[in-house]
Amino acid sequence: MKSDMIVFIIYLLGLLGVGLYFSRRAAKSVDEYLLGGRKLGPAVTALTMQSTAMSGYMFMGGPALAFQQGWYALWYAIGDAGGSIVNLSVLGKRMRRMSEMLGALSPIEYLEKRYESPAVRVVSSIISIIFLFAYVFAQFIASGKALATLTGLSYQTALILGVGVIIIYTVTGGYLAVAWTDFIQGIIMVVGVAAIFFIALIHVGGLSALNEKLATIDITYLSIWGKDLAYYGQWGVVLGAILIYSIGYMGLPHVVVRHMSMKNTKTVKGAILWSALWNQMFVFTPYILGLIGIIMLPNLTDPEMVIPTLAYTFFPGIFAAILLSAVMAAIMSTSDSILMQAGTILSRDVYQRFINRNASQPKMILISRLCILFAGIIGVVVAIYEPPSVFTLVVFAFGVLGNSFLVPYIASVYSRKANHVGALCAMIGGGATNVIWTSMELEGLTAIHPFLAGLSISILGMVIGSRFGRRPSDPILKTFEKAKGIRQIPQKIEKSIARDLSPESKNISKFLLERNLLKE
Repeated sequence: MKSDMIVFIIYLLGLLGVGLYFSRRAAKSVDEYLLGGRKLGPAVTALTMQSTAMSGYMFMGGPALAFQQGWYALWYAIGDAGGSIVNLSVLGKRMRRMSEMLGALSPIEYLEKRYESPAVRVVSSIISIIFLFAYVFAQFIASGKALATLTGLSYQTALILGVGVIIIYTVTGGYLAVAWTDFIQGIIMVVGVAAIFFIALIHVGGLSALNEKLATIDITYLSIWGKDLAYYGQWGVVLGAILIYSIGYMGLPHVVVRHMSMKNTKTVKGAILWSALWNQMFVFTPYILGLIGIIMLPNLTDPEMVIPTLAYTFFPGIFAAILLSAVMAAIMSTSDSILMQAGTILSRDVYQRFINRNASQPKMILISRLCILFAGIIGVVVAIYEPPSVFTLVVFAFGVLGNSFLVPYIASVYSRKANHVGALCAMIGGGATNVIWTSMELEGLTAIHPFLAGLSISILGMVIGSRFGRRPSDPILKTFEKAKGIRQIPQKIEKSIARDLSPESKNISKFLLERNLLKE
């Protein structure tokens, strides 16, 4: 067996070990399995949030876009660089408090309880399941491609091997296994991509030499409008490219759940510092490697393989394996989070909410594990047929999820008037607009990015829709006021609330049942 294969197998076994280590804690309660007992500190919160958000896109889709379009691709990186700061600053404290007060264990359950409508939970569950699956398909495709490059195995075999490991440690260890493997993989991602970047940059002679060489090939690679000035004057497209990653994370259920799992609201400040530092070290590098690929790999047939190819070009086998572990780290850290969230939605928001409301703790943990396993198997089967490119699929799924949920999540903690009609209009209108804009290729006709179009309609839907239907109930408004308070919740009260989380927040649920807003 080759030395690089041995290194990679050790890496995979290490991840499995993390899953098995947390398996006992995960079996204690649904709260432990789905949210890690709400005990994550700032460093783990930051790195699990960022490594989850970045995904295989950063090692494949991003470099491929730069390889094809030149410096224009950096618009996406500019948004990404500040995305974590915006996400944690806007939602962090308020959502952490409010989700705990409402006794919500999933982002979808949180929406139903905040907007007091089962319809909100049904619609958001459908949107989440469909587009989280699309998102995870992209990660599985990236996993198969990267592992096939490393091992020489066929795409299908590599896909099953890589994804199999992800499924096993996610199913066994639950949320804590996902969070801690993300933390480890976040460090590997930064170290790996930095090593490839510095060596590759030396080979091209630095950034100035890179630009000079790009200009000799095609001067438009240096333009902010893309190769051949494809997006010339289209500020609507540029603004959408920046916004999709600067604010879009606030609409992703598998990222938003990180707010809910923090130890307390004090965690937010430290998490912002950690994530901001991590972002500046990582975000721009993959795109610049895509530009270097134009010079160093002129005959590359698959642009999404820029970084794996550069790793094997500049490093001997064993070091290339370590660096490609960074690629797999990016893919795995997102795949496990999406699987975890898909399993949570299927078990908590579908099974327990509508099929067996009185399911016991052990049964709910079993159902959650089976749902994660089911989601993983379906993902493997679909990914084997290799749908569109990683970049296309990620941007599409990311955009629809962001347009569906960003506005309802923000309004839930900042607007007293936001109600279930507004939330439904925002989710359906925003998500549908992105789907229509993308499928009908309206970006070219309107010079407006699908995400920007969907965001505009989602905002209008929330504002106009909230003028109709019932106003939020008094208990919800009181919870809203407490959640936006500046003062920290006293530690004793916070602990007592945490002990009584599952399955529902009793007082609010009792009120909703009496008002017939929730049904047994």
